[in-house]
Amino acid sequence: MDRHSEPVLSHELPFDSYAAPAEAGASQPDHHPDRRRFLQMGGLAGLATLGLGGMMAPGRLSAHNHGGNAPESGAVPSIFEVPLRSDGSYALPSLPYPHDALEPYIDAETMRLHSGPHWNAARVGLNQALEKMAEIRESGAIRDYDFLPHWQRVLAFNGASYFLHLIFFGNMAPAGTSEPSEALKEKISRDFGSVDQMKAHFTRAALTVEGCGWCILGYQPMGDRMVILQVEKHQNHTLWSIIPILTLDVWEHAHYLKYQNRRGAYIDAFWNVVNWQNMEERLIAARKVAGHSA
Repeated sequence: MDRHSEPVLSHELPFDSYAAPAEAGASQPDHHPDRRRFLQMGGLAGLATLGLGGMMAPGRLSAHNHGGNAPESGAVPSIFEVPLRSDGSYALPSLPYPHDALEPYIDAETMRLHSGPHWNAARVGLNQALEKMAEIRESGAIRDYDFLPHWQRVLAFNGASYFLHLIFFGNMAPAGTSEPSEALKEKISRDFGSVDQMKAHFTRAALTVEGCGWCILGYQPMGDRMVILQVEKHQNHTLWSIIPILTLDVWEHAHYLKYQNRRGAYIDAFWNVVNWQNMEERLIAARKVAGHSA
């Protein structure tokens, strides 16, 4: 980058772009981290604050663990794992199920585009923002720091998108394969009255997100309770310290091929493919991070 030129604003374009920016070596993800390089780029702890509005606890995240088994005491919960390439940059993981596994509720072509070009565009923007800010810090020049606000915005938009999609794809499973356990029902009932009341609240919140964005059921460590949030774009209208438990992408790219502008029909279909075991595992791990027992 020519640090003295005007900032390139293309990475602030909406994530509804079918063509992901080119990135050298992006075709072969490598999941073995180079910790030193990762920390140089800023790491997830900083991204948890900047990229997700403080919605995540520092750690590692993954959409891949579908099992309902609670993590062993003292172990790092597997849901806090994130795929990294050999240089420490974020990789694009494969889905834990085939593209057509969520049919007829979520169509295969939407899943192919959503988990491929769309998600990859966020990954590339996230990696680039971390790399450019590392270059600025290394330079130390005041004129280079003039570009920092731009890259902070790129980090927030793309980082939030990357991690929310990582959770979202893991929040789903083939229809008929997942039901909430009695323990999860009890926790949901404590905070929302009942599972049906939670679903009604979540559905209405998702339906009324202004423009493009997300609906997120998150765990609030300060108070040991779950709350539901509406998020505009990927990063606006968040609540500090929230750890996402269940997410729903209501950007048009998540549903338009099958449902067009019928967001409500898409939301209703979503409940048929919710991975309740993944949701429970995320909640157990989040409560452990906050120092509570499962």
